[in-house]
Amino acid sequence: MSTIKQRQLDPLYLALDLENKSHVTDFIEQHQLKGVPVKVGMELFYREGPEIIYELRERGHHIFLDLKLHDIPATVKRAMSNLAKLDVDVVNVHAQGGRKMIEAAREGLERASSETRPLLLAVTQLTSTDQTMLEDELLVHKAMPQVVGHYAKTAQQSGADGVVCSVQEVETIKQSCGHSFLTLTPGIRLTSGEVQDQKRVATPNIAGKTGSDAIVVGRSITAAEQPSAAYQKIKEEFEHGRQITRSTST
Repeated sequence: MSTIKQRQLDPLYLALDLENKSHVTDFIEQHQLKGVPVKVGMELFYREGPEIIYELRERGHHIFLDLKLHDIPATVKRAMSNLAKLDVDVVNVHAQGGRKMIEAAREGLERASSETRPLLLAVTQLTSTDQTMLEDELLVHKAMPQVVGHYAKTAQQSGADGVVCSVQEVETIKQSCGHSFLTLTPGIRLTSGEVQDQKRVATPNIAGKTGSDAIVVGRSITAAEQPSAAYQKIKEEFEHGRQITRSTST
């Protein structure tokens, strides 16, 4: 691997699951969330394209570009080179794409980066996937923690900096891959929040206690009566959980 430095992971990313750029900028300004780390997903990026990235960078936001690439290695390599030029901080692929695809993604990022490159994460299993779906639809007849752990180890050996996983698998991944291997966990809800389409969920405090390095939160903030207060509460709960983990491990 090259000596190009990697970007850093922020503890909390606000998922901008909003309709368009106008809604995004209005929401950020209205609720005093300028400069917070954000996640841009498929819906927003496919509607607005690179312009939404330029706009957010100009406003001082760190960006997790969540496109979950999954294609043949050559295509992913070229795509990652293009994404690296957008100057985002975190990108991802599907771990199911396998070793050669993940290696190609890392090569594409390094080829297009100068001094620093985006962090490369691999999605193990979506938080909407449960054991029943894993077996009945994907025909994977192994326990979820075993599948996720195997994908994480393969991703690590292929050059990924970490994985996107549910909170339930963080401890297993840290044990097999080491604590420096990053875990970013979506599916975060406040105790009173609705689960909706996600099945493997957790509170910010539990995510912190379990050892997650970062969390992604959308609806618990964007649908809150006071999004700024919700953002701060979630960040504080997560950090409190992380402090407990650090104090018990020393």
